[in-house]
Order: sequence, then structure tokens, then C-alpha cells
Amino acid sequence: MASADLELQGAMLAALKADATLSSLVAGRIYDQPPEPVTYPYVTIGEAQFVRDDATCISGGQVFLTLHAWSRAVGFPEVKRIADAVVECLHLAALALPTNRLISINHRQNRVFRDDDGLTSHAVIELVAYVEKPIS
Repeated sequence: MASADLELQGAMLAALKADATLSSLVAGRIYDQPPEPVTYPYVTIGEAQFVRDDATCISGGQVFLTLHAWSRAVGFPEVKRIADAVVECLHLAALALPTNRLISINHRQNRVFRDDDGLTSHAVIELVAYVEKPIS
């Protein structure tokens, strides 16, 4: 049985790559680890944290997920459009997981800023998923 955050990563990646709006913005450039050299704009799967919250007869918890959008276009509009497309694709999505069960996935916040290089606009997209694990 895979961890909930690993299964979520696979399901999110499939959903993001299938999303027409996001594809029109990043041309399928959605990575776990971007290639060198990378073509802008693109999205990366970021950090994940599982916080266990078991209850009687239920094993589960919360998965805090981070995605990143990157752009070299002037200003913030392009990276904000990409972040918005990621949120529209994943917020409240009904993602199927192979061995765990997704209760819900919710958008928490976006942060947009200019990276230290002065050229790259960066959006950090944060989500939280509630999952149950089968009890064996």
C-alpha cells in the first residue's frame, strides 16, 4: 500500500496534465523535478506532509500539499493565471486513489512573489487533502 501523499501526487499529476486550461498555459510542462535547462512557464509538484488523525475504526489524516508555478514573463499576470488554473483543477476535485480514499481536497492559499534572481515570478499554491487509509 502506497502512502496517501504519493498516491495524491500521481492523481494530481494526471488531473493537471489532462486539464485543457492549464495545458494551454504551460504546454504540459508539469514536473516533479524540472529538466535542465527548463522552458518557462511550468509547474512543479512540491512538498507534502501527512498528519495522522485517526478515529475509532478509521485510520486517516490530512495531507498538506504544495505546488509551484514559475514564469519569466514580465510582471505577475502569467504566473497568477497558471496558479488560478491549478486551483480550478484541484480544488474539490474527485481524485481516485489506488489504495487510499480521498475525502476532499481544498485550496488553502496562494502566495505570489518575485524570486531573488529578479526575473522569475513564482506562485506557491497550498492545498490540504483529507484521506482515509484502509485498516488491515
